[in-house]
Amino acid sequence: MMTPQTMPATANSDLQLVEWSLMGDRDAFRQIVERYQALVCSITYNATGSLTLSQDLAQETFVAAWKQLSELREPAQLRTWLCGITRFLVGKELRRQGHEPIHAAEPFGAIHDSPSPDPSPSAQAVSREEEAILWRALEQIPDVYRQPLILFYREQQSIERVAVELDLSEDAVKQRLSRGRKLLHEEVIAFVEGTLTRTAPGQEFTGAVLAALPVAAGSAATAGAGLGAKGTAAAKSGGLLAVLGAWLVPVISVVGSLAAQWLIVRAAPTPRERRVKKLAFIALWTFALAWAWAGRLALRAWAEHAEWTDQTFFPVMAVFWWFYITVIATVIVVLFRQMLAIRRQTDKETGSSPTFGTPLTVGTRIAFVVGMYLPAFLWLINLAWRSRDLVSVGVFTGTMVALAVLHFFQFQGRTGVARARGGMILITLAWAVILVMLNCRLDVWMAADCGTDLAEIHRLLPTWIIPSLTAALVLWIGFILALTKPKPHS
Repeated sequence: MMTPQTMPATANSDLQLVEWSLMGDRDAFRQIVERYQALVCSITYNATGSLTLSQDLAQETFVAAWKQLSELREPAQLRTWLCGITRFLVGKELRRQGHEPIHAAEPFGAIHDSPSPDPSPSAQAVSREEEAILWRALEQIPDVYRQPLILFYREQQSIERVAVELDLSEDAVKQRLSRGRKLLHEEVIAFVEGTLTRTAPGQEFTGAVLAALPVAAGSAATAGAGLGAKGTAAAKSGGLLAVLGAWLVPVISVVGSLAAQWLIVRAAPTPRERRVKKLAFIALWTFALAWAWAGRLALRAWAEHAEWTDQTFFPVMAVFWWFYITVIATVIVVLFRQMLAIRRQTDKETGSSPTFGTPLTVGTRIAFVVGMYLPAFLWLINLAWRSRDLVSVGVFTGTMVALAVLHFFQFQGRTGVARARGGMILITLAWAVILVMLNCRLDVWMAADCGTDLAEIHRLLPTWIIPSLTAALVLWIGFILALTKPKPHS
């Protein structure tokens, strides 16, 4: 990941990053944090004089920005908006504490006698004595010179970056830096320069901000077990994959499912079966839309109101979708059992298996299998592709094609109960593959989509949750199959 200092001119604009963040893309917000963390930390340190408090306030600034991002009316003014949040939180904290920035500084000579601090992973830690001496030196400088000086060393000594961040000309920055250095005592200037450079926020700070973020940016973020509308790969590709993943895939899935179900209803061999299928599909879609759309938005609103962290939200969302799949699976199993009962009764009354209501031409078969299997696998193929998991993409694509071909040919020479059983076996096999792959690869996709590592994902969503929910789902389906099994005499 590029730092703000090395980011090329073609880097994503603030407008793009805000738009992607509003879609739930945490990698885009990570870029925002990396771009402005030095500025925000410099403002908080300049106001408080405490390295620890300044970083806490800076993290609080970015968390507040994430939650209030939908309120930003002009995304191009992101920097000014962030500075406003920063100064508001600084003022609030200083009023709460009822005191000015720290002044308890040790004499300069104490630095030579103090033990060297243990290096932190980011090599940014300083001792309390160093921190006190640092502020003792800086507090003697007027704010107009101190702010550019702090930011200069936090921005890798880039005059151009300081000028941009503070809305000053480069000549004005040079003059203020020169005056600020002259105001520093000669014997401490090297110490101040080195300490400010070492305490600049880096990847550790960025990771801490991302870990502290609640569920969504504003109210526009997308769902899916905490996964954003697009991930790291989408951000790097300019947003096209995000649009495809967020809109095209759901549209294809819904249209394909509706088409397949319409063909299933038309192909029903009797009016009674056709009527039962219509009612079942209407109930199915009513629940699906209410739960997956309204229910999801309600859960996210609740999570934002309660300010859940991801460590709470991820398991709750996993249970949310498990319930959704369980209800869908239950309806499908009950409908299948009902269809078999109707067809057995029809066979008994007529003495033969009736043909389908509408003849299944080659085109109808193709439309049916495409509408049946493409929606089931497309969202997973898209998720694996965004995560650059080409092996999973190949597995899903191969399974989808193989099962669709088998389902296409199993129509030949079969009618009634035999045809229904053959189709249900293939559909069951498809979902078995999907469940296995979700258990094996979901954490990898989530890590790639959220721009973090597996250890962080396993902290947010413990590894035992998905297998446990899968086992519960399988047991429930087995229970429903046993409960709806026809009696021998029927």
